[in-house]
Amino acid sequence: MALNLPLMQNNISREDLDAVINHLKQDDPVLTQSENVRSFEKEWSNWLGVKYSVFVNSGSSANLLTMAALRLRYPEGGEVIVPPLTWVSDITAVLQAGFTPVFVDIDRYHLGMSTDQVIAALNENTRAVFLTYVQGFNALTDKLLRALKHREVLLIEDVCESHGATHHGKKLGSFGWVSNFSFYYAHHMSTIEGGMLCTDDPALYQTFQMLRSHGMVRENSSEEVKQSYRERYPDLNPDFIFALLGYNVRNTEIGAILGRNQLKRLDKNNLRRNNNLKIFLDHLDTQKFRNDFRLEGCSNYAFNLVLQQPDQDFLESLMERMYDEKIEFRRGSAGGGNQLRQPYLRELLGDIFSKFPQVEHIHFYGFYIGNFPSLEERKILRLCEILNSA
Repeated sequence: MALNLPLMQNNISREDLDAVINHLKQDDPVLTQSENVRSFEKEWSNWLGVKYSVFVNSGSSANLLTMAALRLRYPEGGEVIVPPLTWVSDITAVLQAGFTPVFVDIDRYHLGMSTDQVIAALNENTRAVFLTYVQGFNALTDKLLRALKHREVLLIEDVCESHGATHHGKKLGSFGWVSNFSFYYAHHMSTIEGGMLCTDDPALYQTFQMLRSHGMVRENSSEEVKQSYRERYPDLNPDFIFALLGYNVRNTEIGAILGRNQLKRLDKNNLRRNNNLKIFLDHLDTQKFRNDFRLEGCSNYAFNLVLQQPDQDFLESLMERMYDEKIEFRRGSAGGGNQLRQPYLRELLGDIFSKFPQVEHIHFYGFYIGNFPSLEERKILRLCEILNSA
């Protein structure tokens, strides 16, 4: 009998759905952004250890608003250092905002950008470093934080796959100018679709509130800011003053109810995920697969399966075995592998992907396989047997 292992299972529970149903049973339930959204934002901020959070309709929208805010800070543009292993919207948001993406290779031990290569790429035109924490690994280093502080370069954290991961015990997503999270179904917790922007900067928080909703001043939580616009524009209806080139990326009360309910069990689920990862790595054949990842601060998103050597025959045998066993997987790890091989970047930058050997190995000889809290140990052990015998 095939193993039948999906990428995700049971990420929205009956309890979550019942919470939504109870809300809908009210005589006149509010569905669009309202009290539950505000409560979820406060609860998430408290969990993460930041002052402010803004709930949006996806992690990609969080990327979009982050880059829009960066362009307000740097209207002349500039460079943003980015990884070639990330989700597409990290890169497209940089391009759409008019910044120049500068790519550096990854570190094989955590799949995030190499600290030394990031530092080497810093220059007077660097506006930010957009650091993706790939699949739960901690890619942050003290050396990088010191360099960014010294050069006064902003850190943007993509924590979409790494809810609960830490650096020296402090949650990732609480170190940078802004951090972005995703609550897509397959992630550590889900609001069906959803994302969050997090910051300690009150002015940036107010900007995100307006950018989220058409650039409207009334969305700003600061009465002082709202009053200043009313006084400057007395000819306008104060409820319809559009100050910024905004978007409509709001989420709903239903999404917030799911998020509030799921947040209650996130820490416990993360412990289960990490325990699953340990079992997985401990039972892999290290002659065939890597198991020496940086696990300090990890909050695992998925099982990382990376071949030790670029062996095409073994690769094909392995994939055939996984197909036969109905083991769902993603080749190339996060986001379809090396982004520099994707058409939207090849047409812009040419064929430069060979300059990035670490991500090239992941692109061709790396996978991720589903890990989720309800996954049983016996299935993990059987999975390892199948992989080791391929």
